[in-house]
Amino acid sequence: MSGKLTLLYQSHSPYARKVLVCARELGLAERLDVVHHETSPTNRNDAVFARNPLGKVPVLLTPDAGALFDSVVICDYLDRLAGEGSLIPREAPARYEALRLQALVQGLCDAGIAVRWETERRPEALRYPPLAEGQTTKLLEAYDYLETQADLDGPVTVGQIGLATALAWLSFRRLPDFRERAPKLARWYDRFNQRPSMRATPYEGETQD
Repeated sequence: MSGKLTLLYQSHSPYARKVLVCARELGLAERLDVVHHETSPTNRNDAVFARNPLGKVPVLLTPDAGALFDSVVICDYLDRLAGEGSLIPREAPARYEALRLQALVQGLCDAGIAVRWETERRPEALRYPPLAEGQTTKLLEAYDYLETQADLDGPVTVGQIGLATALAWLSFRRLPDFRERAPKLARWYDRFNQRPSMRATPYEGETQD
């Protein structure tokens, strides 16, 4: 299939950046028309809702499969478009290692967003500290798992890309730091962060609630 693809994007979304880094790693960046959209749960974006009933980015507009969301589905589409198996291995156990890592880092981002709501974004009188503490625990436990159990060697996968963009976002938002708790993970991240795909897609901007 040829032709342009349109990516509804947000420059400070870890989920959106994962998609864009995947596209660059797959050699598909020139096929993408990237259109920035501000979204948040309290700031309706009608253009995004018209394509995704959840009102969230990323959304990939395709000529053959319609509007695709979320980042997990989009990355699968791009991997198949590039030849299948480039970033999502076709065979076990490598396939499930990559998908498990992707699931873990999706959860990292979800937990980080929840911490931000309870410490920064929600009006102070409405914040619930026990929820912030519980979500922070998820971040710290994930750091420990990544430090001791995750195998980050080998070819680049969607899981590694998701991890790098998640860690970059956690640093960008000044959320609980992984560096002191997980030095091996930090060294891996610093190396991965030098890839051209990462250097070309820095985070910028603030959430517009």
